[in-house]
This record gives sequence, C-alpha cells and structure tokens, in this order.
Amino acid sequence: MRALVQRAAEARVRVDGEVIGEIGPGLCCLVGVTHDDDADTVKKMAGKLWNLRIFTDENDHMNLSVADTSGEMLVVSQFTLYGDISRGRRPSFLGAAAPDQAAGLIDELVAELRNLGATVATGSFGAMMAVELTNDGPVTLMVEV
Repeated sequence: MRALVQRAAEARVRVDGEVIGEIGPGLCCLVGVTHDDDADTVKKMAGKLWNLRIFTDENDHMNLSVADTSGEMLVVSQFTLYGDISRGRRPSFLGAAAPDQAAGLIDELVAELRNLGATVATGSFGAMMAVELTNDGPVTLMVEV
C-alpha cells in the first residue's frame, strides 16, 4: 500500500462537478493498493498516517500528527501510484490491485482511521475525480507499508 500524503490547508474532491468530500486543515492522502495488501497492511498504513508527524509545533518544527492537531483527512483511491514507467513511456498498472480487492481495502483503511479518531472524507472509488488541494507549505511525502 502506498500513499502520497500532502499537508493541506484544505482539500476537496469533486465528481461530476459536485463536491463529495472536503476537509479543512489536515492530510490529503492519495492511496494505492497492490496485490499483496491485506488487513495487516491497512492497520499499518492507518497507524502511520494517523501518527505521521508533519505538522509544526510551537517551535516551528514538524513534530505533530493529525492525532495531535485534530486535523481532518481526505482519502482518495489512486491506482496510478502503482504505475510502472521503468520501461518505455506508457505506464503499466500491473502492480495495482484489482478493483474489487482495492475498493475493500480502501474502505477498511477509512474505517480504521475513523476507529483511531480521525475525521475522514473520501472520494468515490472508480469515479473520475477532480482533487483540489491548497497545500500547507510544500510538504508532500510518499508513505509505503
């Protein structure tokens, strides 16, 4: 499981022009699922995202997590995180999990984050989504478990 995580001042996702998920300050998480991901992978990713210390403290150091700041999370499925461009110029998505497997694991990730105490908004699995982000500083990380 991979996540491209961005510290957001705000973020939203639209489908057919309609906002279906929106957050204020927090994390925008684009999440990709691969074939060998399972419930254990989901738990590890949820813990990593919930406790990722990328928000600034009173000394302007990245030392606080979403759990510490009461920030929100936007979770959007993103199979293209498993795009392989090591050969040629057209990506291969063979590393991405099948839609049925991926959808279930994304749902489990959202549920696990909510169990941890997160306020989570989501995209719509398989839909053509437009994600809008106001980045809170240039903080973008690739998280993999």
